[in-house]
Amino acid sequence: MERRFGPVRSGSSRVLILPLSIAAIASALAGGPSPAVAARRHSHPVASSAKAPSPTPADRPYAEAAVMEPVTGTFILEKNDHQPWPTASLAKMMLMLIVAEKLHDGSLKLTDKITTSREASRMGGSQVYLKEGEVFSLDDMMKAIVVHSANDASAAVAEYVAGSTDAFVQMMNQKASALGMKDTHYYSVHGLPPAPGQQADVASAYDQALLARELLKYPDVIRWSSIDTTPFRGGTFELRNTNHLVRTYPGCDGLKTGFYDQAGFNVVATAKRGNLRLIAVVLGTPHKLTNFKQAAELMSEGFAQYQMAEVVKKGAAATQTVAVANGAVPAMTPVFAGDAAVFAKRGAAPKDVKISYQLPSSVPAPIKAGQKIGTAEIIAGGRPVETVGLIAPADVPKKSGGLLGGILGKL
Repeated sequence: MERRFGPVRSGSSRVLILPLSIAAIASALAGGPSPAVAARRHSHPVASSAKAPSPTPADRPYAEAAVMEPVTGTFILEKNDHQPWPTASLAKMMLMLIVAEKLHDGSLKLTDKITTSREASRMGGSQVYLKEGEVFSLDDMMKAIVVHSANDASAAVAEYVAGSTDAFVQMMNQKASALGMKDTHYYSVHGLPPAPGQQADVASAYDQALLARELLKYPDVIRWSSIDTTPFRGGTFELRNTNHLVRTYPGCDGLKTGFYDQAGFNVVATAKRGNLRLIAVVLGTPHKLTNFKQAAELMSEGFAQYQMAEVVKKGAAATQTVAVANGAVPAMTPVFAGDAAVFAKRGAAPKDVKISYQLPSSVPAPIKAGQKIGTAEIIAGGRPVETVGLIAPADVPKKSGGLLGGILGKL
């Protein structure tokens, strides 16, 4: 069932969609991306015991899709997007998130040395042909995973982080649950087709968008996923991004592809133009290149129809003042520390937007320029969408007490 407009859920919280009338957003647009080679095939057979999704009819462009604006978590398109679907190598996105979080909290470092185990060296499918005992930095291993979709590097990193791939899979499922990914379950760290007796990793388009939104919080992810080509193993091996949109779609800098026969061609793509970023998820396309073409078309339609409409600009004065205790001036007007915008239909002024100030009744002098004074919450449609800091525009010294004040101040 397709649901394009109106309030939708993002995890456990509801988000705002401002009105828009998009005609046939999934229709073909003129001037799609240049043809490119699709993600490589895996050689493993699909287990007959795995629960197979309904195949995508040849006359349909995809099995399911979703388009999200990640700042607010607003979905502008949902098409069959709560149906669990084989992830293929999109499963590596959860590995990417766990590693990115651990880099952020300091429990991992990009310079950590990862030693390849015997089991990791025996992984099939897309790989960088790691040999048992071969050592690479975590940064190099993550480039192999994100850019080249290397299954051997995925296993090596998972073993390093959690002790075993099985333990890492538990971490993946725990994180999926914490993010509200209700249509998702992982059985592997790489997303290869399940061997006989195993089950396929599955996730819905909606869940993949939630995961992508979380990944965008970490700069290392975009640094890896935006790479076109990069050398590996001292330049003897070249990593070439399986996501051809980083080469063919303006503004695209991620995120991941996946393919095997039962899953079809999958892509989670993100692009930024101006101050607007979009995430497009396309799952189960039956033909090579269709996943990229559809993701490009959906994002292009979103960029054409939506904008991040400016509400306040960095340095603009707030509409409230704050008293200054013992200051050279009795009050000051703070300014916005950054820009703020709301997601809305392009060309239309944002409606029902309010600013709620959280300011103290007074601030003691002296005050330094740039000192944080409070915050401003941007509210659209009755819901908070962004919080911006409020800072002092200039120094405010203490009140001068004259000769008597100077003498008393020294006592």
